[in-house]
Amino acid sequence: MAKVKVKQEEALSIKFSHQMGPGDQRVFDLYFYLPTEMGVGSHTFDEEEYYHSGILGRRSYYSKGLHLPLVQSRFISLNKRTIEEFRLYLNLFAYQFAVAIETDGKELHQKTDPSEFYPELDELCDVVTQLLKKFRRNEPSDPKWKSYFEHADNYLSWFCEQQLLKTLSRSPRSADYSDVKDKVLSLCRGENHYREQERKYNSVQTQLDANRISNKMLLLRRLIQQGVVLKEELKPLGVGLKKFVTGIATGLVMLVVSAMIIKAQGFFNELTLTLLLTLAVIYGFREIFKEDIRNAMWRFIQRGRPRWSRILRDTTTQTVVAKQLVWLEFMRSQDIPDVVTEIMKQRHSQNKVDSEVLHYRIATKVTNKPFEADYSQIQEQVNFSLVPFARHLERGKAKIYSENEGNISNESVERRYQVNLVAVLRDGKKQPEYARFKVTMNRSSIVEIKESQLPDNIQPFKLESDDILTDITSNPHPRVHE
Repeated sequence: MAKVKVKQEEALSIKFSHQMGPGDQRVFDLYFYLPTEMGVGSHTFDEEEYYHSGILGRRSYYSKGLHLPLVQSRFISLNKRTIEEFRLYLNLFAYQFAVAIETDGKELHQKTDPSEFYPELDELCDVVTQLLKKFRRNEPSDPKWKSYFEHADNYLSWFCEQQLLKTLSRSPRSADYSDVKDKVLSLCRGENHYREQERKYNSVQTQLDANRISNKMLLLRRLIQQGVVLKEELKPLGVGLKKFVTGIATGLVMLVVSAMIIKAQGFFNELTLTLLLTLAVIYGFREIFKEDIRNAMWRFIQRGRPRWSRILRDTTTQTVVAKQLVWLEFMRSQDIPDVVTEIMKQRHSQNKVDSEVLHYRIATKVTNKPFEADYSQIQEQVNFSLVPFARHLERGKAKIYSENEGNISNESVERRYQVNLVAVLRDGKKQPEYARFKVTMNRSSIVEIKESQLPDNIQPFKLESDDILTDITSNPHPRVHE
């Protein structure tokens, strides 16, 4: 059964991730129920702008059982492989290693209790140390292969150092965990010394210039993504249809304007100031209503149609891996599927408020051919930023008063909003599966994400539990967290 992982990514973002194999056809729908009091709607919110700025997707090859012993054996037996295969295996390990550290770092940023933060930071530090050692034990001796290894080693060393320093800079204040702080700082200093003094990966000029080192590491990250992250070709749909609608709207407006001008000329026999003012008013109304008529016609014609198409290609062979269609629009209540409406009727009476429904759909058709380099799946991660929603929210101005032994005190309270989210997953011709979440948020962060129960007659889909990077050392069969 298909699985979807749902988690909070940043302070104001939610990430959905799932895997697909060759031949899969999947449709994934998300219905955001935004309370009307938030002020987010079709008149105040541009869907196309939000798609390009607030929705971030990443599609890559995915190895579900990436065991470290297996990766090491691949490095050891490289004499029997080609340089292209070596680079693919190296990039897969380095990429998933980097993603795992980045993911665990973001999870640590959300912890404010020192008793939870520092023990997990200590475990993360141990795992990073072990993984870097195991990775470096398998350095190839062939100069042709060694350059690829050095690029990955340079980047992983720098990226691990940056992620640990960033996590430590956001750590909650506490004087009881100085040993953990010293341990993390010692690892960061050691990686810096290994990178700059022992291996001399970067020149002195690059080390001293933050812009140069950042740009170099960005280039190295792109190199290790080669063959793992899929190339995306995004194309907007309906461009020609939109031009046609614009022409029809302009023609209709001009037809009305021409009739009004003819009538005005018949009413005023001579060219007078009054006639000129009348014509000016007519042309002014033309400019006002032309855009409104065009937008109304375009929304009516575009309703229910996909907005974008995307082709996913293998960056090495340029072969097509999958094709996708993407929808994003505000929906009318009568267009919402009956099952989704039934799910939302399960809300408590106090939570049944008027809402605007923002609908996101992505339909994917994966090629039937086996993937390159024996990959078994591709993974799609889609991150939805709620920052554009938060911009419309009001700041909390209310105060709560309390009395204690005759002394009156007050406390400022924040204004919170609840966004309901219904997810629908349909694989091929199978029956759709559903899930519902309650997202409580304010202007600065997501307070809580909670899964809600569905009606008994509706089939839920399984949510994949979060795996943590520390499982690599604690499990007898470890795998890197993706």
